[in-house]
Amino acid sequence: MEEKREGQRVLPGTILIIDDDEINRVMMKNIFDSGYLVEEADNGQKGLEKLEENKDHISAVLLDVVMPVMDGMDVLREMNRERLQKDIPVFLITAADDNAILKEAYDLGVMDVIRKPVIPYMVRRRIDSVIELFEARKRLSSKVQEQQRELLQKARQIIYLNRGMVEALSTAIEFRSGESGEHVRRIHDITEYLLRNTEMGEGFSEDEIKQISMAAIMHDVGKIAIPDSILNKQGKFTEEEYEVMKTHTTQGAKLLEKIPRVMDGRMFQYACDIARHHHERWDGTGYPDGLKGGEISLWSQIVSLADVYDALVNKRVYKEAVEADEAVEMIKNGECGAFNPHLLECFLKAEKSLRKLYERSV
Repeated sequence: MEEKREGQRVLPGTILIIDDDEINRVMMKNIFDSGYLVEEADNGQKGLEKLEENKDHISAVLLDVVMPVMDGMDVLREMNRERLQKDIPVFLITAADDNAILKEAYDLGVMDVIRKPVIPYMVRRRIDSVIELFEARKRLSSKVQEQQRELLQKARQIIYLNRGMVEALSTAIEFRSGESGEHVRRIHDITEYLLRNTEMGEGFSEDEIKQISMAAIMHDVGKIAIPDSILNKQGKFTEEEYEVMKTHTTQGAKLLEKIPRVMDGRMFQYACDIARHHHERWDGTGYPDGLKGGEISLWSQIVSLADVYDALVNKRVYKEAVEADEAVEMIKNGECGAFNPHLLECFLKAEKSLRKLYERSV
């Protein structure tokens, strides 16, 4: 064993002997002096104090039953309340032959009962074996925890790297259409704000809010399939061009469906649905599927509102920016399509706060 003493601190490989009889303590110390550090206490109270001070470094407790101040059974009861026997094996050293006491001792988690007078080599062998078992279990538990930490860290790295790729792809599409790339960040922030601060987010967990907000940045990913001549057209679309432009919804969903699910699968489900349905409208006049009312997922409805608002208050290749108050009136009056009345009410209550997002991006 590699036990050493560092100042007054007891290090691993320590046997704690709690017995009021000095002769018994000397005899037990002689048994364990080779290979272990030995700490002693002459009553249960002192023993508990030493145990509390050094519980991370004690390999086993040898405990007498009959002692002044606090007896061995009271020590066991206190250890049981603190669940210390889970990590520290306790051996009852006693001459008592009371079955009720012995039964309670085992019920309280004592590892073994060693009868007095003790036979030194048997005591050493029995206790060594149990200590080795406990130490092996601790090492295994520590190794499992270490592996879990490593796996968690790797999973976080994968999520971080893939989120970075998704953000880069979404931003690249914005650059193609003459935008600064801030649009995707604002859609994320608006979606997250509405979910966290309005009734829109009721029923969603913290993890779901994060996933939906991240999925929102991929709402226009299908624009990668739209020709530049249409994507960057400054004038009004022809009917044919508009039909091509509308396909960015279905193209986005198809693209996302082909991405390996190295990230959280649920987030990609949100992203596919949002990419396809963020242009659907409450009255069924949207595209590509003409969904109406509750047929449209709540997250797609939220991103739809965020997208329309952001498009209105920012300059695009085909339009100038409008003031926030004017944008609100246009949305309320149905100039940008019909929205869920309840969500619209929540949005309007939060809109003044949303303007702060634009102050931050200036």
